[in-house]
Amino acid sequence: MTRPRSWPELLACLRAPVVLAPMAGGVGTPALAAAVTRAGGLGSLGGAYLTPQALRDAIREVRALTDGPLLVNLFAPQPAPDVTPDAVALATAELAPFHDALNLPPPTLPERVQEDFSAQLDVVLEERPEVFSVAFGPIPPDALGALRARGILTVGTATSLSEALALHESGVDAITVQGGAAGGHRGGWQDDALADTLNLVREVTRATPLPVLAAGGLMTAGHVRAALDAGATLAQCGTAFLLAAEAGTSAPYQQAIQAGTRDTVLTRAYSGRAARGLRTTLTDAVHHPLPFPHQNALTRPLRTAGAQAGQADVLSLWAGTGYRQAQATGAAQIVASLTP
Repeated sequence: MTRPRSWPELLACLRAPVVLAPMAGGVGTPALAAAVTRAGGLGSLGGAYLTPQALRDAIREVRALTDGPLLVNLFAPQPAPDVTPDAVALATAELAPFHDALNLPPPTLPERVQEDFSAQLDVVLEERPEVFSVAFGPIPPDALGALRARGILTVGTATSLSEALALHESGVDAITVQGGAAGGHRGGWQDDALADTLNLVREVTRATPLPVLAAGGLMTAGHVRAALDAGATLAQCGTAFLLAAEAGTSAPYQQAIQAGTRDTVLTRAYSGRAARGLRTTLTDAVHHPLPFPHQNALTRPLRTAGAQAGQADVLSLWAGTGYRQAQATGAAQIVASLTP
């Protein structure tokens, strides 16, 4: 494959207007990314929680499976906020009963709460995925320059018009516009409009000339067509792939999606940052989460043990509002079902 160095060249590589949403934390696997790319879409890796070496290994695993384009996503760099002992005590007390139920040691906050963005970015620059995207803020100017010098296309994430305008000014090549229906973490950093996806796409495409990736509630070919008609260049879909054969979705997570009995809620209980997922006992019980990324680090042992024990109610069951339409089939079939 000839490496695309512009957005039109990238689009020429795709047979389907579908981008796999970068789902960090285990659901988005190299096998899933490669399968979406092979099916004509743009596969992605959510690398924010990976060590630099694990990120490198994941990118190379995708490359071994396909020579098509790949998107890699990280969280925009931000210092971890200070937390007080009293705040830690409140947060750990809320999680203690859940630890006891799974015979885990009492919850404790680890010293290391997030990966080093600079070290992760070095891997991206060396491995050169075709596209790099961030959530939770803009790409720093020095990083943007380094990515551009390597011929890597860049994408920022906006949840409001003000964020989209800020991303346009920053110099990115495209913008992911995340509506309120989207599953997983809210990707913005200034003003989350929790807007209807199509309305936000229309606002952003009227206000900026950049290509737009529409995200949020896009579960069918009809949804994708509506997003394209609203002005989007591509549709970014994550929840639609939760039950894909190639996904890393744990068994209790899959069962909760397939049962379809839970509402979705916006919660900070698992990570300290607002994210949409299925309502659980833990989302109802946690009222004093630590800020991100501390809460995310604090709940990781509980989530790991819950997946192993088949306990969905301690898992971060990220899902968009349309999750009941997710199909349990291969990624290629899902891409085909999303293509107008």
